[in-house]
Amino acid sequence: MYKLHFDENICKKCPTGDCLIKCQYLDIEKNQVKDEMVKIAQGKDSFVLEQCVTCYGCEEYCRRGNHPFYLITEKRDEKGILTSPRAITKQWINIGEPRGKYQLGEIKEKILSFGFMPEFLDMVKGKLFEDLMPSYVFGQEFFCNVVYLHFANTQIIKQRLPMVVENFRKLGVEEVVFMHDECYGAFSSLAPAYGIEVPFKPIHYFEYLYQRLKDLASDIKPLNINVAYQRPCSSRLSPDKHRYVPKIMNLIGANLVEREYQDENALCCGGIFAMDYGYSLAHDVQEKNLEDMVAHGAEYCVFNCPACQNTLGEKVRKRGLKPIHMVDLCRMALGETPKMEE
Repeated sequence: MYKLHFDENICKKCPTGDCLIKCQYLDIEKNQVKDEMVKIAQGKDSFVLEQCVTCYGCEEYCRRGNHPFYLITEKRDEKGILTSPRAITKQWINIGEPRGKYQLGEIKEKILSFGFMPEFLDMVKGKLFEDLMPSYVFGQEFFCNVVYLHFANTQIIKQRLPMVVENFRKLGVEEVVFMHDECYGAFSSLAPAYGIEVPFKPIHYFEYLYQRLKDLASDIKPLNINVAYQRPCSSRLSPDKHRYVPKIMNLIGANLVEREYQDENALCCGGIFAMDYGYSLAHDVQEKNLEDMVAHGAEYCVFNCPACQNTLGEKVRKRGLKPIHMVDLCRMALGETPKMEE
């Protein structure tokens, strides 16, 4: 069985405790952090195991690559600390079960992965993707299963993720451009943390978009709009790719407004909170986030994750902002889609 690479001594020597101090959902003192993380590592009880809302943030806040969130999730699983009702957890596990039904495009050395999100099947088109499409994979056989971190179920991930890796290996691909943060994070962060060898180079679609926009610079018509970016929880698994957000906005002439809840301080969409921790927490987080966007003059709310867009899209619209996915925003700058009406 695959074992998490976690070094208890790194926690003991950590001078900052940033992994939990910076968490926006836990109330903890700096002098508590070291003790609580060591207790968790040793399999002891900790209030952190009960109160963690699975925002993934501590994976980014830990600058030593020690995977505190994966540890918390693993220990919750071992202790049977459920983050969702059993029926919901079982439903989600069944949804992601490999069933032998998937779609393959023209397989080349470099392909796109849509994971198990059908939204990308219609979204990925035009000049941005003309050098890759129709080379893609879609379906449960290529679904990263990282979503089960939200359900504190590492066992299902350790069971299925190696199978997904093997499916990619059988295709013989050398590079895979992932259209979702969780999928990219699965192969750039989670798999290495568990010693699962990845036989291809994972590429985040932000990196791909940035290069394609540079190649298509002469076709770009600056948008001249104010945008807020809704950073998803899964982006915390690949924080080095978040730097592409302002770079992309600069290329397409969109002004990324400065606000309180962005970058390291970003708030989740609240979708998983509503499912696991009650609508009160979800509502409070969403209200703070939306008020922040409006107060700083955003006209558009740009989404990275389709699940975030499904959760917040209508709420954003009711506040007078226009919800749009990053891909559609870039295609707008290329004149392939019209600007959204008021």
